[in-house]
Amino acid sequence: MSWDEARGPRIAFVGTGAQGASIGADFALAGLDVTFIEQWPDHVNAIRENGITVNLPTRTINAKVPALHLCQVAEIKEPFDVVFLVVKAYDTKWACQLIEPCLAPDGLVIGLQNGMTHEDIAAVVGHERTIGAVIEIASNMFTPGITNRQNDHDESWFALGALDPKTQERVEDVASLLRNSGTVEVIEDIRSAKWMKLVVNAAELIPSAIINLPLNDAARAPGMLEVMRAAGYEAMQAALADGAKIIPIIGMPPVTTNHPERYVDQIFEEVLKTFSREDTLTTSLQDWRKGRRAEVQEVNGIVVDILRAHGKDAPVNQRVIELAYDIEAGRLEARPENAALLIETYQAVTDLR
Repeated sequence: MSWDEARGPRIAFVGTGAQGASIGADFALAGLDVTFIEQWPDHVNAIRENGITVNLPTRTINAKVPALHLCQVAEIKEPFDVVFLVVKAYDTKWACQLIEPCLAPDGLVIGLQNGMTHEDIAAVVGHERTIGAVIEIASNMFTPGITNRQNDHDESWFALGALDPKTQERVEDVASLLRNSGTVEVIEDIRSAKWMKLVVNAAELIPSAIINLPLNDAARAPGMLEVMRAAGYEAMQAALADGAKIIPIIGMPPVTTNHPERYVDQIFEEVLKTFSREDTLTTSLQDWRKGRRAEVQEVNGIVVDILRAHGKDAPVNQRVIELAYDIEAGRLEARPENAALLIETYQAVTDLR
C-alpha cells in the first residue's frame, strides 16, 4: 500500500453522474476521504446543499461529500492517491489532463467506463499509474443530487487489472476500496475483460437506444434480439482480431465453450437476467433523452475500425453507427419503428452468408 495506512488514501471521483455518484456515496459512508469533481453545476450545488442521495431497489442512502466544480480543480492543494474516472468515454483524455496535476506521483487512475479507455488514460498519466476496470451496474440520473441505482451491492460487479505488470500488486488495494460498493474481481488480463464488456455493450447500448425502448423491451421486440446479437458477434470478431481472449466477466462461471457466438449469447443473457430491470434505459438512451451525444464511436465505432484494419466488414455495427449519427444530427427520431432499418441490414447480411 502506497498511501498512509492510518489516514487512508485521498480519493477523487471525476464524473459523478449516475454511476460515479452512487459508488462515491458508498465510499463516503464507509468513512473514506472522498471528493467529487463534477461538470454539471446544478448537480454540484445540490450535493453541497443536500448531500448525494442514492435510491437503491429497497433502500435509500444519503452521504455528505465535498463537491468541486471543474473550475475549482486548479485550487486543489493536496494530491489525490486514487482517482476514479467515471466520465463518458469520449471525455477521457481531457478529464485525465485536468486531474493529472492533482495526482500523487505514485497515484492511480481507474477508469470505471465503457469502451477501451485504459489506453487513453495511460497516454496521459502513464501505464504505471493506470488501472483498467470493468463495471456492471444499471443506474440513471435525471435530477441534480439524486441518482437511481438499480443494482444494490450484491448485484454490482467490477473487475480491476493493471496495465503495467509492476502495478498489479497494488490492484488489490484499490479492489479493497471498491468492495464498499460491490463484488470486485482482480484480473490479470484486464484488456480482454474490457473487450468482453465492449462486446455486450455493442449489442445493447446503441441498438436499444435507436428504437427508444428500455433494454428488456428492445430485446423482446420482434427481430431485435437477432440484430443485437449480430452486433455482438461482430464485436467478438473484433476482440479476437485485436488479440483479446474469451474470458468470463460479470460473475459468470469459467468459459465452457470455445464458440465465440455462443459466449456472446451467454453474456447477453446474464446482463438481461441479473443486471437489467424492466425499466432499465441504457446509458446511451439516457444521453439522447438529455440531449447529449452517446458513446457511438467508442463502442460500435471501434468494432468497425478494428475489423476494417483486419480486412473485414462489420455491417450491422456500421448500420448502428449510421442511424445513431442520424439521430444525433436530428435527421432521424429515435423510435420503435427504426427496428425495421436495423432488421433490414441484418437480413441482408444473413442472406449473403
